[in-house]
Amino acid sequence: MPETASDSSLIEFRGVAYGPSGGPVLLHDLNLAVRPGETLVLLGRSGSGKTTTLKLVNRLLEPTSGQVLVFGRSTLAWDPIRLRRAIGYVIQEVGLFSHFTVAQNVGLVPRLESWPPARIQERVDELLRLVGLEPALASRYPRELSGGQRQRVGVARALAGDPPILLMDEPFGALDPMTRAELQREFRGLQQRLAKTVVFVTHDLREALFLATRIGLLEGGRLAGVYTPAEFLRSSHPLVRRYLAAFHAGGWPAADEDTP
Repeated sequence: MPETASDSSLIEFRGVAYGPSGGPVLLHDLNLAVRPGETLVLLGRSGSGKTTTLKLVNRLLEPTSGQVLVFGRSTLAWDPIRLRRAIGYVIQEVGLFSHFTVAQNVGLVPRLESWPPARIQERVDELLRLVGLEPALASRYPRELSGGQRQRVGVARALAGDPPILLMDEPFGALDPMTRAELQREFRGLQQRLAKTVVFVTHDLREALFLATRIGLLEGGRLAGVYTPAEFLRSSHPLVRRYLAAFHAGGWPAADEDTP
């Protein structure tokens, strides 16, 4: 299924390839458009190019060839700091600053943007409630939180500056199954309320089917296709069929169930 860009796309990849100098090509001729308000899940095995694709959006990597456009502008034309402050970024390891309290972690971007202290405090309290945490936790340090709480703080921090785009790199992958399922449900509800444009990386088909508006399937650094969850389940593409066969062989419930 070829992917075509549109004028309304917030993120576009136009013939993008990436390979480190002297190294192998990790991404080949990627053409992909991310629509406003959707959750595009990049699904693939380790080494398929998922995280490489994600890092090209906020210019942690720069394309070897082709163009990555954010808000219609090449990432190479952006000041990297301004670009990254317009994009929330959540990773599996959370990346909280251990010497900062929860409030200081969540309020980092607003402080860098010189928000007044009272507005920062209000935003921190608002976001902690939004991600299911009591504002009383604001004075704690990351080491005093559970893994699920730290991940919620990571999501709150990514939302602090109200960015229109969120990049999420296997954010729930390190959590136990029950906490992971809980956070998946909470994130889907949050996304329905906020309508951010989300690019979400996972190797877990169940997570992809539950969270995605569309699924971009990557294999060997190439885009194998882009599908809605319903299209994915009906697809006859050999790679899709292998994923579905492995999915059902794992003993999971039917893929169209409404809970992860």
